[in-house]
Amino acid sequence: MPECWDGEHDIETPYGLLHVVIRGSPKGNRPAILTYHDVGLNRKCSPASVSPPLPPISNKLCFNTFFNFEDMQEITKHFVVCHVDAPGQQVGASQFPQGYQFPSMEQLAAMLPSVVQHFGFKYVIGIGVGAGAYVLAKFALIFPDLVEGLVLVNIDPNGKGWIDWAATKLSGLTSTLPDTVLSHLFSQEELVNNTELVQSYRQQIGNVVNQANLQLFWNMYNSRRDLDINRPGTVLNAKTLRCPVMLVVGDNAPAEDGVVECNSKLDPTTTTFLKMADSGGLPQVTQPGKLTEAFKYFLQGMGYMPSASMTRLARSRTASLTSASSVDGSRPQACTHSESSEGLGQVNHTMEVSC
Repeated sequence: MPECWDGEHDIETPYGLLHVVIRGSPKGNRPAILTYHDVGLNRKCSPASVSPPLPPISNKLCFNTFFNFEDMQEITKHFVVCHVDAPGQQVGASQFPQGYQFPSMEQLAAMLPSVVQHFGFKYVIGIGVGAGAYVLAKFALIFPDLVEGLVLVNIDPNGKGWIDWAATKLSGLTSTLPDTVLSHLFSQEELVNNTELVQSYRQQIGNVVNQANLQLFWNMYNSRRDLDINRPGTVLNAKTLRCPVMLVVGDNAPAEDGVVECNSKLDPTTTTFLKMADSGGLPQVTQPGKLTEAFKYFLQGMGYMPSASMTRLARSRTASLTSASSVDGSRPQACTHSESSEGLGQVNHTMEVSC
């Protein structure tokens, strides 16, 4: 376990170095919150490193807005936070040498136990976006004892078919890499109407993230295989995520269909589906307040922070998770219920946030 927690670390793993940023220190036996970003992003941006300087909104990038949100401080004071940058995607990363084989999505997931072991975490609560959500889901499937809960934003559980693969290759020939990645991050409506947000991310993707490294990550994400999960009871020996899961997607986001399908493949008794209004492709950036409130409910459902204040979602007409007593000495069990049910007669957690 390192002597100094807070700050930046390079962790050796079986598939190369991982750049990790720690915020805070361990809180008893509580899990760490571990984040993993989407393609084209990293945990944060350093606008001063870009010329010309990026507008202030660019500093939001993947997780800054969410974790810097005022109400989120009530959560982070109870947990150590571990931000993981995918290989070569952090600010200032050196370009990989020619011929470098970027880790597969499975290998990216297999790098994470080295991070957990290095810092002495017993288990983690993962927050992933897009490609990062896929990596964390893989991590939970392969190493279920290391994952206590997952918040998966914009996850697509499906691999690319030949038609999708061909369309991606054609797009790569006719569009720049930043524009291709933008179409993955934002809806067509946002690309047309939310020009300030989109332009700030175009500059970020094109100027802060090493383009050669980004291309390797993008190519690997687009060659991913199906997540290979099925709702328990639907197929023999079905694989599923064993921990509580909160699925999040913004309205009209490019990933909406994928998240809906992922919801249909998970255990409805331990899964919450959160569709957020007025949030677009990056709900953690455009609606951090709503996501923070939902995350508080999610943590309470796992037995943490029973006295945390509830404001926005408590005033909206949404389903919620029940609270349970805080347990620091042992791994808590999820305590959940919902007002709706579907499918096999099991309870399904769905929160459609329109506040």
